[in-house]
Amino acid sequence: MFVHFHATMKAAKTIPSVLKYFLIISVYLLLFVSLQNRRSKTLLSATTNHTSSSSSSAVDSSDDLKIRHGYTNYDAYIQRQLNKTLNPKLRKIWTTRDWDRKIKVFSRFFDELKRENLLSNSSKSLSIGARVGQEVEALKRVGVTDAIGIDLVPFPPLVVKGDFHNQPFHNDTFDFEFSNVFDHALYPKKFVAEIERTLKPDGVCILHVALSRRGDKYSANDLYSIKPLSKLFRRSELVRVRKVDGFGLDTEVVFRKKETIQRS
Repeated sequence: MFVHFHATMKAAKTIPSVLKYFLIISVYLLLFVSLQNRRSKTLLSATTNHTSSSSSSAVDSSDDLKIRHGYTNYDAYIQRQLNKTLNPKLRKIWTTRDWDRKIKVFSRFFDELKRENLLSNSSKSLSIGARVGQEVEALKRVGVTDAIGIDLVPFPPLVVKGDFHNQPFHNDTFDFEFSNVFDHALYPKKFVAEIERTLKPDGVCILHVALSRRGDKYSANDLYSIKPLSKLFRRSELVRVRKVDGFGLDTEVVFRKKETIQRS
């Protein structure tokens, strides 16, 4: 391009000044268009690579598990979750009129799990997405004293600050993990991987989920069967599935982490 430009400028000396001016302007325009085209291709390539990288970090949507779109970045997703967790009206409800009611329901769930030997008083337990800690308090009331919850907003002494996509705990920490916020996971694959990382071998994970219906406006995914969960829990075996009435969630899914990792 620049060789042609110099050649054109040399030839321009032999033609009238008006034509010379027009020729120079035309060459500059061609240079500008060429550079813009190169810049556009570079930006398109970078955007495509970034999108591919972001998509690969989450489980692909399928007929039975659909990831909701609309989040421009992870900070936007976190801020949306905080909008619910920090809502003063909701927090007042969770700590007053909902407090005893939810503790009673969770206590019945946990008592039944104890009778099935899926939970014991000596189980080191974690509640994921615990908000103000009703599940944690229920565990303590049924005799599981070593229990803690995590949420984006802490609620001492029952709940510590933590992102369930990146749990703030060491590997093989807990005997028992419970969550009823799977639908809030933007990256279900990472959500489950963190459970299996922090769960001890032979440890138990209980999920309460809603099947065949959309969650609330803060949900990041919609689940329509347990098949995706079975695929996500690669280091665990499915123990059982049953119907429950868990504050809008209708299905309880139980997984037990395998004692040894099977190499594929």
